[in-house]
Amino acid sequence: MGWNSWDCYGASVTEEELLGNAEYMAKYMKAYGWEYVVCDIQWYEPDAVSTEYRDFVPLEMDEYSRLVPSVKRFPSAADGKGFSIIAQKIHDMGLKFGIHIMRGIPRQAVHANTPIKGTDVTARQIAQRFSVCSWNTDMYGVNPNVRGAQEYYDSLFELYASWGVDFVKVDDICNTFFKPHDLYSAKREIELIRHAIDRCGRDIVLSLSPGPADVKQMEHLSKNANMWRMTGDYWDEWSDLQAMFERCDVWSPYVKPGCWPDCDMLPVGHINIRGNEHGMTEPRYTRFTQDEQKMMLTLWCMFRSPLMVGAELRDNDAFTLELLTNPDVLRILKHSYGAKQIARTGDNGQYIVWKSFDEDGSVYAAIFNTHNLPMDLQVTFRALEMEGSYRVYDLWNHADLGVETEAVHGVIPTHGVLLVKLTKAE
Repeated sequence: MGWNSWDCYGASVTEEELLGNAEYMAKYMKAYGWEYVVCDIQWYEPDAVSTEYRDFVPLEMDEYSRLVPSVKRFPSAADGKGFSIIAQKIHDMGLKFGIHIMRGIPRQAVHANTPIKGTDVTARQIAQRFSVCSWNTDMYGVNPNVRGAQEYYDSLFELYASWGVDFVKVDDICNTFFKPHDLYSAKREIELIRHAIDRCGRDIVLSLSPGPADVKQMEHLSKNANMWRMTGDYWDEWSDLQAMFERCDVWSPYVKPGCWPDCDMLPVGHINIRGNEHGMTEPRYTRFTQDEQKMMLTLWCMFRSPLMVGAELRDNDAFTLELLTNPDVLRILKHSYGAKQIARTGDNGQYIVWKSFDEDGSVYAAIFNTHNLPMDLQVTFRALEMEGSYRVYDLWNHADLGVETEAVHGVIPTHGVLLVKLTKAE
């Protein structure tokens, strides 16, 4: 559970914005389980201004081919301090600190032929020049089969550990499989990164992006990473939310402690402050309705996806803060198991039911209405594979709905959800 700078500031977040959001999280959200503060892409680029990438611009880099924070945007990084001061401030708030990196080695390091720390190898000797990102020009891939490749990644994570980094999101890697059995695929770079984390002396969460990840790669992903994107970039578009139900259904059997298929960001609140996503250049509050936001957070929690908020938290309205700090709903994320879709009905599958179990013995049921009209819907206890009488508690409305013996039912708004906890009646 955390905050990531991408949805509001794209590639251009600053030290003040990073720490300001951390302070808000510590004050208003930490008590509910929110803990990670993640600085997304291009923190090493001095003049980044939006979500748009500027091709082949100079990046800040140390003598060992490693990118370092831009002092222009992160003044505390001066004198070789990197992110250490920011990380310490965030730790002092009782939170954890994360960064984004791109797979591979900087092109400017390869062109300058700078050294790899602790070796007599240079950047040019470990680069794979044909292995490049299609949407960002900063990096070449690393050839995992040559001397110096592992040492390069070891040096990266040694540096990140010295800064106090707790979370690393690696991009251009999760769905970058050039050939299924090619030793030069990004699968091998994932392994280099995993080994580097094991050796760095610090616990670091490994998150892989972008999606969609291939479910056939589940064994490799779960062996080497903590979370991985099962979707492309997710934004505040109804079609994106609709599509997530099928993705969650496919991936639900593979959710387990330490291995989390990732639904991507929660685009709620004030976003796109310095953005250009889908041709939209104006800052905005999320286009999702309040009911769609409750539907989204319900699905993420039932499925047990990591939760990463993309908003400028300091601009949260009362609804957004309440959405993100509902203890009854967030309990599902931390204390449930066995989630699965048990029904999808209607002419076009508009009515979807998910079920999961709480550690305390109760059952969660979520009835989603993806139809364009409010609907009176129900799910029977028989469909939920339950017998007897149950006390029904509405988690979003904090309402006791009494004891039922046959079904859960209610009028569910357009693109809305009924989320209940069922506890055996005495």
